[in-house]
Amino acid sequence: MSEIIHIKNISKLHDMMGLEKPKHPLITVIDFSKTTPPKVTDNVKVISSFYSIMMKSGNCGNLRYGRKNYDFQEGALLCMAPDQVLTVENMDDDSQKEVSGIGLYFHSDLIRKSNLMKKMKDYSFFSYEANEALHLSDAEKNNLLSIIDRIQEEYSANLDTYSNDVIISNIELLLNYCNRYYGRQFITRSSHNKDILSKLEELLSAYFDTDMAHIEGIPTVKYCAEKLNFSPNYLSDLVKKESGKSVQEHIHFHLIEKAKTELVNTELTISEIADKLGFEYPQYFSKIFKSKTGYSPVKYRSLN
Repeated sequence: MSEIIHIKNISKLHDMMGLEKPKHPLITVIDFSKTTPPKVTDNVKVISSFYSIMMKSGNCGNLRYGRKNYDFQEGALLCMAPDQVLTVENMDDDSQKEVSGIGLYFHSDLIRKSNLMKKMKDYSFFSYEANEALHLSDAEKNNLLSIIDRIQEEYSANLDTYSNDVIISNIELLLNYCNRYYGRQFITRSSHNKDILSKLEELLSAYFDTDMAHIEGIPTVKYCAEKLNFSPNYLSDLVKKESGKSVQEHIHFHLIEKAKTELVNTELTISEIADKLGFEYPQYFSKIFKSKTGYSPVKYRSLN
């Protein structure tokens, strides 16, 4: 059975890494090369109660985040939200001695009363749980490190009325740059992304060309992501960047095209077509069809 380590606060993280008491209870920056992490068993699962942004600059063993090995190479950035599971594999004694890199960790309580807390859902890269780390150029890496340095300097100094505002604004700046760099990564991997978009189209075509919709219901974003070995958020962002449309819009496109074919080429009733396409209620099918085409199913059939 795998060992499970639950790190509930910043103090416990420091204690586990062999570090002195943190200078701030809700945020810390850790230089991995200066730590003495405890010896852990292979395939240990680590769950933390705070946000983690880790930049690799050396050996970290094999990391599995969600169902896939994480693409965590030299110069890569890994972002995790609270209560997500990171699995460390093949971490022998020599590997643990060679670990290096920088980690920024902050608790939700630090930003809870700020506008940043309301925006955290916009930083969808915290839920990229499959195999896509953010790969940084030297300039990008140095930029992020300079922001992390400012954060560390701020919480290490004598705290005053403005300290939290300055710390939080720098965290937000860091996250905004991560968004920008992920956008760049989507662009530079355009040919790879087009291949994934093609696979999504093939997946949806096959789904609606068989009885899958009738048996399993309308496909979800989660279903598509699992079939393509991505997290829902990563696939959604990738498809949106590449096509300008969300995964949900691609699903609805195939759904409506199939509905049009059934309306024009069969004698099935509207209720039968709705059932065949995975709808529990015919009224909902009619509502979606009209919102996408401007016509009710009955009207569309009469025009064709």
